[in-house]
Amino acid sequence: MPPLSIFIIARDEADRIGRTIAAVRALSDDIVVIDSGSTDGTQDVAMNLGARVIERGWPGYGPQKRFAEEQCRHPWLLNLDADEVTPPELVAEIAGLFAKGEPACDAYRLRIAEIFPGEGAPHRFAYALSPVRLYRADKGRYSPSPVHDRVDLAPDARVGKLKGTIHHYSVRSLGEQMAKLNAYSDAQADDLDARGETLSVFRLVAEFPANFIKAYIGRRHMLRGVYGFMTAMNYAFYRYLRVAKHWERRLQRRSARTNGDRHGG
Repeated sequence: MPPLSIFIIARDEADRIGRTIAAVRALSDDIVVIDSGSTDGTQDVAMNLGARVIERGWPGYGPQKRFAEEQCRHPWLLNLDADEVTPPELVAEIAGLFAKGEPACDAYRLRIAEIFPGEGAPHRFAYALSPVRLYRADKGRYSPSPVHDRVDLAPDARVGKLKGTIHHYSVRSLGEQMAKLNAYSDAQADDLDARGETLSVFRLVAEFPANFIKAYIGRRHMLRGVYGFMTAMNYAFYRYLRVAKHWERRLQRRSARTNGDRHGG
């Protein structure tokens, strides 16, 4: 097998993590799952497929993935989410990188495309991200940010891009998606506070329509029928909600200061 560790962060993913692990078992003898308190049997599903499961509370995306990196045994790392499936052609492409020894690059971008409920494969014109997911442990580490999910690479790292596409089954239902995005908007408001950043009040007005257009047209959700329209609405509301929560906190702090000054006087 390639000198490759695969790590996955998870919570309550028993219905999805099995196929994620099964799809890449031929690539690695070191599959690590960092579980943050699952109550649905995610741990057993992962262990039954040969993964090492480590329990750890949730500190945010970056810290959790950095912890996962440290548990891996091999010099090369592949990160997958618990709702992502690597198709056979991409597994073969990754294996081929190691067929003649060390890969030519230090890190590789992998195309990731969403598959909505009712779809069997990514839409032909589906919007896709291409983040670095496969990399040498000595050339990259996940950002420590609790909300920004990215690999920070060494300045001299050579970066390539693979041809295959990871299938991302991110939406169980609209309600579940909205609950996840609501929690993420809390984390983003926390991050804005921690960095001392202030968003313009104009964003309260512009955020929803701008991000609906971004998702529905820019990310081509319009090609996905009614479900595409609904998920674009969810995305736009989530982006508005993070700004609204940011401003709500500012107003609460301002009110507390005013009341404090009045009380002190």
